[in-house]
Amino acid sequence: MPYHLVAFLVAAVIVLWTTPIVKKIGLQTGYVDLPNPRKVHQRPMVRLGGISIFAGALVALLTVWVSGGFGELPPAEEYGIWGVTVGGLAFFLIGLADDLFTLSPFVRLFLQVVIATLAWQVGVAIEFFTIPFVGLVNLGWLSLPVTVTWLVGMANAINFIDGLDGLAAGVSGIAAVVMLVVSLFMDQPAAALVAAALAGGALGFLRYNFNPAQIFMGDGGAYFMGFTLAGIGVIGLVKSVTTAAVLLPYLILAVPIVDTSAVVLDRLRRGKSPFAADKRHLHHRLLQAGLSQRTIVLFIYALTLWVGSLAMAFSGMPGGGAYALGASLLMSYAGWEIWRRTRQR
Repeated sequence: MPYHLVAFLVAAVIVLWTTPIVKKIGLQTGYVDLPNPRKVHQRPMVRLGGISIFAGALVALLTVWVSGGFGELPPAEEYGIWGVTVGGLAFFLIGLADDLFTLSPFVRLFLQVVIATLAWQVGVAIEFFTIPFVGLVNLGWLSLPVTVTWLVGMANAINFIDGLDGLAAGVSGIAAVVMLVVSLFMDQPAAALVAAALAGGALGFLRYNFNPAQIFMGDGGAYFMGFTLAGIGVIGLVKSVTTAAVLLPYLILAVPIVDTSAVVLDRLRRGKSPFAADKRHLHHRLLQAGLSQRTIVLFIYALTLWVGSLAMAFSGMPGGGAYALGASLLMSYAGWEIWRRTRQR
């Protein structure tokens, strides 16, 4: 059995097994997310599901490692896997501490920057950038701020979109599957292994997190998935020297990137803190238009799949154009359904 499939299946099984246990412990200890005017859930919800997602991904990678799956990798690529894994652990712990004890936004940001800087030092670094009509440019000393911004930004972007049942887990799972496929095509086995483990964990968690959700992933799960998705792009696709490969992670993760960037810029324009909670995300606006949670989540899934299919076509992989065409048709139908339902209200 291919090691990527092993990683996916092990992660999914571990998450499916451990999530009910985490939920039971959370209810017994009182670590729940209470309803408030900004949130859409109506009853207390355990928000420690990130423990299961992290455990699933970690056990999956350890299983592959013990089975000899890392032996096929060059030392530098194996080192990259552990760099992303340990960095993901640190981001998970930051989020878990916030779930349990409520850290201030500035403490969280400081700790995230420190961890991202350490990840950069061990090789999880963006060394090239693409400028239109110029091509690839070696970043030099700019590698540090660009890498830190990417890792920290994506961790927070996934956390920011975690506002509806199953939204962040589904978007992350779809993005991870696309990264897995593209990484295999681009001959980046290390990135593919991490993507497979994350995809299995995220999609397995949907069994309990899709509407109506039984448990939330919390900041721990969102930070872990966001950092890991960003790390996969860095150790895999961005390591290539082709313009297409450098752009792929940003295209695959375009939905959380664009949504978070628009909200943060709007907050700054209004003189608000970028961490100030509000209801200006895409899913909030669609809720205000009268759409149901499930309709909104499925629409954003389709949007994520669409940009992912564009990335597959852009990478030049066989059949990429057909995938993009199929996803475009699905996206057109989903967009028409959203328009029709909002017009009816």
